[in-house]
Amino acid sequence: MQRVLEKVTAFITRKNGDQTDMLLFEHPNAGIQLPAGTVEPGEPHLDACLREAREETGLYDLTVKQLIGHIDTNLPENDYVIFKKTKVYARPDLESFDWAEFKRGLRVICHRMLENFLQVQYDEYDCYPDPNYVTYSITGWVPDNATSQQIRRYLYHLTYSGDSPDSWTNKNDCHLFRPFWASLSNLPDIIQPQRIWLDYAIDSLGYRF
Repeated sequence: MQRVLEKVTAFITRKNGDQTDMLLFEHPNAGIQLPAGTVEPGEPHLDACLREAREETGLYDLTVKQLIGHIDTNLPENDYVIFKKTKVYARPDLESFDWAEFKRGLRVICHRMLENFLQVQYDEYDCYPDPNYVTYSITGWVPDNATSQQIRRYLYHLTYSGDSPDSWTNKNDCHLFRPFWASLSNLPDIIQPQRIWLDYAIDSLGYRF
């Protein structure tokens, strides 16, 4: 049975006079994004969506309006995602050195397979989408059952009716994010593939915010 990694995306809106705003955030190294993340083992995907939205924006008074739907992704041949947290081994052997660890949800590239192991590589770049250099890299062996090539992403519409400034800062995951409200009719460039998720909700699923 194929392992499917579950992920979530939160489309958060508010009413601003006669227009609708959507909440985005600017990552210091990776462009403008939507609140999104990975469902933890045993975690309902609605709970995961609220957790990720709160962690990345700092807003807690959020209301769930609707589960819009989901989008399934099959990764290319040598692309994998870490399905469960795993140590990274120096050899295809659980008794070999294991100095590093990959967290659930991380995207990696597979170089080769040997028995029940994959040799994979993770690269962290200085910026996205046009990096200048690799700032951090890990290559090693992980058990095959710790990886997947299938992702199911649940798309939720959340609303916010409290008071907030138009933009602010929020520290999360060792980064300082800048959440901000933008008019739904004039959104800035959202990084790919995240813009595809929004277009899929509107164009393919026919959702209206």
